[in-house]
Amino acid sequence: MVTGYEPGAVPATPRAPRIRPPSRPAGDRHRDAPVTVTGLAAKAVLLGLVAAIALWAAFPLVRARAWWGLAVLVATTLVIFAVYLSRRHVPAKYLLPGTLLLVVFQVLPVLYTVGVAFTNFGDGHRGTKQEAIAAIQTASVTRLPGSAEYALTVATTGDAATGELVFLLHDPATGEVFAGDADGLTRLPEGSYDLDPSGRVSRADGYTVLTIGQAGARSEEVTELAVPTERGAILAAGLSRAYEGSAQRRYDAACDCIVDLSTRERWVADNDAGSFVSADGQRLAQGWRVTVGWDNLTRVLTDPRISGPFLETVAWNFGFAFGSVLLTFSLGVLLAVTLQHERVRGRALYRILLVLPYAMPAFAMFLVWRDMFNADFGLINRVFGLDVDWLGSQWTARAAVLLVNTWLGYPYMFLISTGALQAIPRDLIEAARIDGAGGFTAFRRVTLPLLMVAVMPLLIASFAFNFNNFNAIFLVTGGGPFPPDSPLAGATDLLITYTYRLAFGASGAQYGLASAVSIYIFLIVATFSVIAFRRTRQHEEVFR
Repeated sequence: MVTGYEPGAVPATPRAPRIRPPSRPAGDRHRDAPVTVTGLAAKAVLLGLVAAIALWAAFPLVRARAWWGLAVLVATTLVIFAVYLSRRHVPAKYLLPGTLLLVVFQVLPVLYTVGVAFTNFGDGHRGTKQEAIAAIQTASVTRLPGSAEYALTVATTGDAATGELVFLLHDPATGEVFAGDADGLTRLPEGSYDLDPSGRVSRADGYTVLTIGQAGARSEEVTELAVPTERGAILAAGLSRAYEGSAQRRYDAACDCIVDLSTRERWVADNDAGSFVSADGQRLAQGWRVTVGWDNLTRVLTDPRISGPFLETVAWNFGFAFGSVLLTFSLGVLLAVTLQHERVRGRALYRILLVLPYAMPAFAMFLVWRDMFNADFGLINRVFGLDVDWLGSQWTARAAVLLVNTWLGYPYMFLISTGALQAIPRDLIEAARIDGAGGFTAFRRVTLPLLMVAVMPLLIASFAFNFNNFNAIFLVTGGGPFPPDSPLAGATDLLITYTYRLAFGASGAQYGLASAVSIYIFLIVATFSVIAFRRTRQHEEVFR
């Protein structure tokens, strides 16, 4: 039935359906987009910069014969040019920079750390076997009676403060001038240098001659530089003279050992450990880098000198991380709930005052708190009339760093808790109170579970951060106090500070062992994070 129809009326002509042209694919729209001069200029500048960086990085790789690195560099450069010169691959144009930065600053360091963990890399085991042999022979060079003496000029091939050092040597007996570095001697042609009245080189083509002051500033490097020769090496005797000496220890390829020419003592190469070892088990200080497999990882757990401090440090590390999260979160939530009450006046002012510790530079605040805990003139002992050696006892030092970390960390928890509490519907809390729940019961049964759903990922991140909170320990206690029998692991050391001391400690760097501890740190934090995120998902499903 047609309603509203009048007799004699002319029915309206039906409209033809509008047919829309098919939409163009995204690639076609970008292909037809206008090209601006500014866009082309910016693209040319950026790609030119990429090409310049690639060329700059290629030459060192070629000199080092790092063909795999060169191949990766070439492939990466080609991919960048292919993506940005094409009008397709629009998502890749945005994803590629972030992906490259992720690989360079995250993936490669992690892979390098894992690789180092399976080696003996550290002091005395840095280079190759040939470099170790050369260092042993050079270190044993002694001056012989009647050996050649040279007029020495210290120079560089680059910057006066950082360039590679070179000895410019004038032999008074023959009148020849040489340039010597760690690779050996090179005779300089006539006319490419000038001599001063004392016989020292004052100018040489291609070299920067250092003044006495500049050479004196690098005197340690000058003393360590040895120019190898057929009979031994040329060493500096001060900054103006050099002499040729003979090595007292030589490498014998027949026995694969180092022989002392005066005592005939031998140190045979242990290629598994990367060291030269004598018959009575003594090792030469200079070794070489080798792969040791799982030795570093198992040594952390089996060597009593390392496993004891390591397990104690792990236990305190968990206590510090959990304690920091619990204390900062509890205080932050308490303050956030208090300031959310309607009866509180001047909430904006209170919030500004409460977040002041978060606005202060943490580096400076750690140092201030360290001075406040000083046993003799610290503010805390003076104000409260105490005589406590806060940083000299195990448990007081631990309490001190927890207190400092709580003071610096609660404003962050206060801010995120304030935001999360404001997002919780008031109807739920009012419904709980209508059902007879008191203020504390409503908070425990309704507010806190909903708050935990919102902030749990941030609590996990806070745990991971505090598990590796290097500054809080290093700047306040330095890892101490230290027991007399374990100078490497202190009472407040975290795994990160313990690893730092292994890698850069005064007893000698052990990069391989430190990298193994870093792997354990990663596994611990990753395992905890996975478990915590799974529990968080279960918690979220309950409240859906």
